[in-house]
Amino acid sequence: MTTTYLYSALGATLTQYRIAASDGALTPLSDIVLPSDVQYCIKHPTKALMYVACSDGGPGKAGTKNFICTLFIQADGSLEQQNVPTVLRSRPIHISIDRNAQHLLLAYNAPSAFSVHRLKKDGLVGEELKQDTVELGACAHQIMVTPDNQRVVLPVRGNDPEHGISELPGSLEIFDYAQGVLTHRQKLIPEAGYGFGPRHVDFHPSKPWMYVSIERQNQIAFFELGKTVVGPLWRKTTLAYPAQLKPRQLVGAIHVHPNGKFVYVSNRADGTVEHNGQKVFNGAENTISTFSIDAETGEPTLIHTEDTRGMHVRTFSIDPTGKTLIAGCMIARDALVDGRIEHVPGGLSVFHIQEDGTLQFMQKHDVDVGSDKLFWAGIVINT
Repeated sequence: MTTTYLYSALGATLTQYRIAASDGALTPLSDIVLPSDVQYCIKHPTKALMYVACSDGGPGKAGTKNFICTLFIQADGSLEQQNVPTVLRSRPIHISIDRNAQHLLLAYNAPSAFSVHRLKKDGLVGEELKQDTVELGACAHQIMVTPDNQRVVLPVRGNDPEHGISELPGSLEIFDYAQGVLTHRQKLIPEAGYGFGPRHVDFHPSKPWMYVSIERQNQIAFFELGKTVVGPLWRKTTLAYPAQLKPRQLVGAIHVHPNGKFVYVSNRADGTVEHNGQKVFNGAENTISTFSIDAETGEPTLIHTEDTRGMHVRTFSIDPTGKTLIAGCMIARDALVDGRIEHVPGGLSVFHIQEDGTLQFMQKHDVDVGSDKLFWAGIVINT
């Protein structure tokens, strides 16, 4: 039997939800508390296993409790920790699995680094594979294997100038990949990496095309995966109102629709302004942008933005059937609504994906985030 669940992470707690197809209602079913805060999760493609990158670190902080936790997905969708967690050297910001499910890959951002860990036949985590040292810039943010399983893409975001420190440029690092070993081949740095802050990438399901969310510039970029990676051939705003840019406006995750016709990007914001002596949200965009994909050229064109009714949309997931999108609103904020200050809680916003790719809001499941952050959410099919 095949079942679909949503899992979301609030601090160190992973919660399982049932998704109602009729109206998008989310029903909490079970929780598991891990040794430190959840950073990112990935499911094994064929086994009932989920791998979780955990850390007590944060932005610019390496952390002292850093792990890969392997969780067994039970028949009812609840999660059970397997064996002793694998200890890591610093905060893992992202975890992925290669295309033949032989290795786990992790990206670290304090400092920027990566590691590869062999998977045993039973799916449990084995030894770390030795890699050549590669000098990376500031704030690596993701590590992904291309669909042909022959290359790895590692976006390095860089940092905007602040506190008297000059801008740290971003880059896309491209590696050859074979049997778990990465060999550095390309460093993509348009304009020497200044004004270029790549965060996440995703790939077209059938064409040699890669789409990149450019966090610091609120853009989407397009690259071709030829013998070498070429681009960006296009860079476009993800915002509905780019001329009204406000502080703390950033791009988040990016995902291509399973049908290859659309690509989605989250716009996240949490900046504040003073109102009668109280800090309230500054009104920036917390939305999901829909781009259509030209079937011949791959060019993305913005066709729709949809409000999430929440704050700081760091994460979202599309179910494998391509019918539902669920976005995680990371924090809570007070906001000015029709002249009144209202509290906007964190939570999970559920959308129906329509035939034309645009999103229809169904409902928001509020979550009391407290002092934690709703850091990751993913739709998982368990068979």
